[in-house]
Amino acid sequence: MKFVFCTFLIFTSSLLAQTNSLRAGAAAVDITPKIFPLNMPGGFSANMAESAHDPLHARALVLSEGKTTLAMVVVDNLGAGPDVLDEAKAIASAKTGIPIEKMLVSSTHTHSGSALNTRSEAAAAYRKLFVEGVADSIVQAHAALKPASVGAAMHPLPDEVFNRRWYLKPGQMQLNPFGKLDAVKMNPGTNPEVLDHPAGPTDPDITIISVQDSKRQQVCLFANYALHYVGGSPGAQVSADYYGEFARLMPSRLRGNGKLVAMMSNGASGDINNIPFNVTRPPREPFEQIRIVAQKAADAVWFALKKIDKHRADAPLGMLQREITLKYRRPSEQEVMEAKAVLAVKDKAEIEKLPRLAQNYAGSVISASQRPEESITVKVQAIRIGDLAVCAIPFETFVEIGLDLKKRSPFPQTMVIGLANGRHGYLPTPEQHKLGGYETWIGTNVVQEDASVILTTNLLEMLNKLKN
Repeated sequence: MKFVFCTFLIFTSSLLAQTNSLRAGAAAVDITPKIFPLNMPGGFSANMAESAHDPLHARALVLSEGKTTLAMVVVDNLGAGPDVLDEAKAIASAKTGIPIEKMLVSSTHTHSGSALNTRSEAAAAYRKLFVEGVADSIVQAHAALKPASVGAAMHPLPDEVFNRRWYLKPGQMQLNPFGKLDAVKMNPGTNPEVLDHPAGPTDPDITIISVQDSKRQQVCLFANYALHYVGGSPGAQVSADYYGEFARLMPSRLRGNGKLVAMMSNGASGDINNIPFNVTRPPREPFEQIRIVAQKAADAVWFALKKIDKHRADAPLGMLQREITLKYRRPSEQEVMEAKAVLAVKDKAEIEKLPRLAQNYAGSVISASQRPEESITVKVQAIRIGDLAVCAIPFETFVEIGLDLKKRSPFPQTMVIGLANGRHGYLPTPEQHKLGGYETWIGTNVVQEDASVILTTNLLEMLNKLKN
């Protein structure tokens, strides 16, 4: 009996250890449009694509340690809405058993991705392809689960991130579309006679989650960088921007491991882009700057990977999701009256005298005043992967918010992912709201001005709960 009992204990302990050990799987599914023309959103004027320059993908990482199974997906899109993403999550959940609230799907914010609507036959076909592709990436990654270990690190790449909001020299600021003067300007150009100093910081670090199998082969590299899209891809063609080029390049940094799934997520980059406003950059051919940034990012990730002393097969997992209700911004009666006056101008010569885009933003003011809903409910998520934390925010999040979360997080390393599980406009801090500028205008920012404080408070509570 003693022998049988000991054998049972050994078997039970072995099974328990196996259940609690980490497993991981990764997959990349091509979601490049097949039917054109398609609208590429991201501006006031029509921007139609006639073909694809490079492929778009949905890239998924699934992690499981027996008690918790979670999925992290990055999709090449300007910013998929919660309706589309919830549809894809429901399909994936039904096929894998992963709870919907344990799925994070973030958009890269490529401005040369395809719109997700049903306004044309091509658009409707692409929406279906997108939903099925996102779901399939999770299903394939889940099916690929095998024993694995994880590590995390970061490495700086400061020379490709620039704050795009600037103070100008006295007398250089032009009226905004509402006929008012802002304190700062977005994308002010590179003329040193105009520029004074940037209105905020940058986050130079690329943070990575590294996943290896039991033979120490790289399964996945999930990277995060607080940089908007780069742009400069060929016109009339969809493109994954530097995010896709990074994913293509990364396996070569690891001696051609073709099985690696690499992905680059968008960080807190709402006020960050790739334009060095205080210098003049030589002209680039189409896609060249995308390649430059992707190459530097792949190098930085390689250096970050070298910093990981040990990958853990016993890394604890945890994931929390909260739904938070925020108030919609409402224009004042005076603002509505001024907007109506702008829209009433019909004479072409008089329209040209108005500030640039005045009628576009007057329309945004009227729309905001007529919105039937008083509030919007958004999802935020917090994830624990060993000693790394991940915060997911469904906005174009200002870099100050990401830096604040990293500083106050109870975890040694924290990754902040923007455009996660939806896209609800820009998320400035209250301090940046006071300065004005494009990202704070009604139409680009739609929620209450202290929304960043509310979301940060909730995320820090969630991180502390995961830590304890």
